[in-house]
Amino acid sequence: MSASPRTVLLITSAAAFLASLDLFIVNLAFPAIRADFPGSDLGAVSWVLNGYTVVFAAFLALAGRLADRVGHRRVFLVGLAVFTAASAACAAAPSVGLLVAARAVQALGAALVTPTSLSLLLAAFPAERRSHAVGAWASIGAVAAALGPPLGGLLVEVSWHWVFLVNVPVGVVALVAGLRALPAGASRRESGLPDVLGAVGLVVGVGALAFALVRAPDLGWGSVPVLAALAVALLGLAGVVLRSRRHPVPALDLAVVRTPVVGFAALAMIAFTTGFAGMLVANVLFLTGTWGWSAPVAGLALAVGPAVVVVVSRFSGHLTGRFGIGRVVVVGALVFAAGPTWWAVWLTAAPDYVLGMLPGQIATGLGVGLILPALSSVVGAALPAHRWGTGSSLITTARQVGSVLGVALLVSVIGTHTTGRPEELGLLRAGWVVLALAGVVAAAFAVALARAERAAARSAREEEPDPDTTADCPAGRAG
Repeated sequence: MSASPRTVLLITSAAAFLASLDLFIVNLAFPAIRADFPGSDLGAVSWVLNGYTVVFAAFLALAGRLADRVGHRRVFLVGLAVFTAASAACAAAPSVGLLVAARAVQALGAALVTPTSLSLLLAAFPAERRSHAVGAWASIGAVAAALGPPLGGLLVEVSWHWVFLVNVPVGVVALVAGLRALPAGASRRESGLPDVLGAVGLVVGVGALAFALVRAPDLGWGSVPVLAALAVALLGLAGVVLRSRRHPVPALDLAVVRTPVVGFAALAMIAFTTGFAGMLVANVLFLTGTWGWSAPVAGLALAVGPAVVVVVSRFSGHLTGRFGIGRVVVVGALVFAAGPTWWAVWLTAAPDYVLGMLPGQIATGLGVGLILPALSSVVGAALPAHRWGTGSSLITTARQVGSVLGVALLVSVIGTHTTGRPEELGLLRAGWVVLALAGVVAAAFAVALARAERAAARSAREEEPDPDTTADCPAGRAG
């Protein structure tokens, strides 16, 4: 017996819940993890985030293609089990190195879960209800984001280990429910194995680029390690593209990228998440370092933005249906950019939450609430059903690549030894300016996305058969 669409929504949303909760909690745990491992600078600890996002980004496309062939349900459940087990391993890690390694395994599980959860959701709902279902899916993830900062602040007060253990009960419940209720669905058993070597090349290329950005402030852009990392990044990413052009099951489906709506959506997602991921780290450093607030108080202060996302994302499906995905993303990106711009201009070392931090929190929450559901709905709107796994993995890969670049770029701007002390406020201001520029770049790509949507709509209208002509043709000979 097939599960109801509502049941599928609840189970798949648990994956979004875990991913969002983990993101916001881990950011808040940065100072505590750094303090627990003396001698670790911001650059080293940043790999707790970047190690996760690099592996996540590299294997998303592979996971999507694998799921399209062996079944979305099977890959979703395996990924959920891996993610849950790795979360427990993260909590038990005795060093930064082992924590980063456990996070990489956790990311592999997340890479299997994320595109399959969206594909299962799209398959469960009829076409006219998909945008609303995606909006609800994103809203539940946003609820986790809203709970993340205050919950993370409380857990960090006890121990940073608990920010990973909190994933375990949610993962176990979702796994049991998925085994019992999720429909098996159909798979496309085509020949050819997914390009694992291409996925490894993506890990190496993006990871090397992040290393270069993080270490350049200390070593210098002309240093041998940084230049070598940039060369490895260029060769690795070029190799992935070349392999993807020839491989039957590539790490990156270039055919999907060549669909203009999807390609511009991926670029907008990279630019937006560059600003978004950097913002999360910068604001934690500011509240705990410059203003000296405790983790629980900082968590409550950061909860406003995600709470706004919860409200706004509920209306995203209606807005994209009326105005188009591109236009909604343009507005969202510009509103988001206003947030870090406000902080760069108005925040000072003297605590003033209402006039200093709060307006930017509201602006960024509005932007995220408009952008993420809109860009997530591109897959169902622009691709055929058998490409949903591949398409959703591409959009989520873009999101993770942007996150890696955002954290690495922020560390490059503010330096690896910055802790957010009041005398370092100028560095954080520079970081906020860069994050605002990322929002502006996202808006520019969204303009191109809106134009591609209009062109696709015109093309679809031109290809529609003339009803008067087809009515005169005998059955089976129309057109």
